[in-house]
Amino acid sequence: MKLKIFKTLWGLTSTYEQAVAETLEAEMQGIEGPAPHGSQTRTHIKQLLHDNQLEYIAEVTTAGSYVPDRHASLEEHLDSLKQKMEYSLELQPLFITCLGGCDAWPEEKSLEFFSRAMDIAESFKVTISFETHRGRSFFNPWITQRLVEQLPLIKLTCDFSHWCVVSERLIDTEIDVINAIAGNAHHIHARVGYDQGPQVPNPAAPEYQDALHAHQSWWAILWQSMMDRNYSIATMTPEFGPDGYLQEAPFTREPVADLWELNCWMANTERTHFKNFISNR
Repeated sequence: MKLKIFKTLWGLTSTYEQAVAETLEAEMQGIEGPAPHGSQTRTHIKQLLHDNQLEYIAEVTTAGSYVPDRHASLEEHLDSLKQKMEYSLELQPLFITCLGGCDAWPEEKSLEFFSRAMDIAESFKVTISFETHRGRSFFNPWITQRLVEQLPLIKLTCDFSHWCVVSERLIDTEIDVINAIAGNAHHIHARVGYDQGPQVPNPAAPEYQDALHAHQSWWAILWQSMMDRNYSIATMTPEFGPDGYLQEAPFTREPVADLWELNCWMANTERTHFKNFISNR
């Protein structure tokens, strides 16, 4: 099994050309992000990816952006999934990672959403993987496990940093849940969370080594499951990001770190981690 690392487009402030240049310089294999609404922009991105031999993971959010419209109906979530999926397919993604559903829904409604969303993806002949994300149906470990048990074929994009802040602890105490859903893991978002937030200020800092090592141990569980399921490729996107995730100094709002440097550090660290993981198998 090989590891492919992707650059997130979350919080992109530069051009797509610059994003591609950074991806190549960091020796990443592709980009992950939403397909833009404009058809000309999608055509441009598709050409950039082709010219630079980069791969693409599509990101889709249903009924809103990262946080859904609290009052959107199930049908509105599914309709937005279809529309954004059509945009995404123009860029020929490896798969679609979806922030779907709503944390306020009863589990029965989430179950219907995921079941129908999987059917939609099958009709489009594309793989869909659902993210464990705050504000969405998979916002905590226990609901996720219960839903996965009822949808054994569902695929997950695992971002455990969200579960840390929701649970207000490193989720080593929920290791049984991680083991239970490992067989559904399809993709990893490599951000390190901690008990009071979804993003540590800097994963290289000694005061956050416990959080880093905890996340790495969970990712290794997923990698082992992927190997057991004969995955030839494991995909991972370092996803330290903006929008309040990156801490800032009061008053000046000076960021405590450079996001691209954090994500490059995470990529390099996980390359080494993965190499050691494989060599010990």
